Amino acid sequence: MKVLTVVGARPQFVKVAMVSRALAVAGIEEALVHTGQHYDETLSRVFFEELGIPAPRVNLGVGSGTHAFQTGEAMRRLEPLCVEQRPDRVLVYGDTNTTLAGALTAAKLHIPVAHVEAGLRSFDRGMSEEINRIVADSLSAFLFCPTETAARNLAAEGIVRGVHNVGDVMIDAALRFGVAARAKSRILDRLGLAEKGFVLATIHRDFNTDERVRLAGIVAGLVACGEQVVFPAHPRVRKQLAAFGLDVEIRESSKVRLIDPVGYLDMIRLEMAARVIVTDSGGVQKEALFHGVPCVTARPSTEWVETVELGWNRLVEPDAETIRTAVAGAKPPARAPPVLYGDGHSAERIAEILA
Repeated sequence: MKVLTVVGARPQFVKVAMVSRALAVAGIEEALVHTGQHYDETLSRVFFEELGIPAPRVNLGVGSGTHAFQTGEAMRRLEPLCVEQRPDRVLVYGDTNTTLAGALTAAKLHIPVAHVEAGLRSFDRGMSEEINRIVADSLSAFLFCPTETAARNLAAEGIVRGVHNVGDVMIDAALRFGVAARAKSRILDRLGLAEKGFVLATIHRDFNTDERVRLAGIVAGLVACGEQVVFPAHPRVRKQLAAFGLDVEIRESSKVRLIDPVGYLDMIRLEMAARVIVTDSGGVQKEALFHGVPCVTARPSTEWVETVELGWNRLVEPDAETIRTAVAGAKPPARAPPVLYGDGHSAERIAEILA
């Protein structure tokens, strides 16, 4: 059996590190394709090196652009590759434009689609990620759900065939690489940070970064919280901060520290050590829960509803006072975080089902 895997963004690199290894153990041939959606070296190559991912068979070099450009260009470049490789399955991850492009291309070529992280729903179609999830799930023959909630979401939409609750591949990665991050990462020393002595901020979704009012509210909230804030920023986020004149506010602040994107091990170490995390990332919400760190999510909804229901995550509007208040009051619940997203063997289950 041959699987063509399509990835293009940081969270997908983390997941593929686990699944590719499991596919190899199961004797499944894999052709790994990188669309180039995240083209910055720190957001791309370093993850392959740190996580031991085989070099991609090809990098499509799509780069940045509008949703239509990224999706269409990825499809245009992916189609001849699928025809050439003739895979038995096309494997896609998560909710990015790369996911949508891979699922659409494979479906039109009548190649069965396998979707890792199927069934997640925020029920907010104002976010492009929700559209990508819905379309990818509707086209998939294999739907690998991370939670029972995700499987129920699919059943409510009439999708019951090919649905498998396998657990969350990112928990596999957190278990495997968490120890390595604590042992190998020196980012706390490099940045002069103390354990539980700072706020970690990760903001990248276009819902927040493309609207000046929202992005300004988040920046103002981080400045107003009065604590040391470490903010690793994607190249596109830096561009938006500059375009809206918000980089000046950050530079003038003695508390908010804008840094370049970091590798996976450094990011995990920052998450472990943070007092609280402010994010709009789905993956970081889960990682915060796993590492026992309270999270403030600058979004009106989340696909990871369990994190909110358990009190480890709080959804807030992206405005200064709301974020300041949420950060100030963030603390771990009395009860330790439960084992919620699997036992660390999700990738093995995926490989077994595909085999």
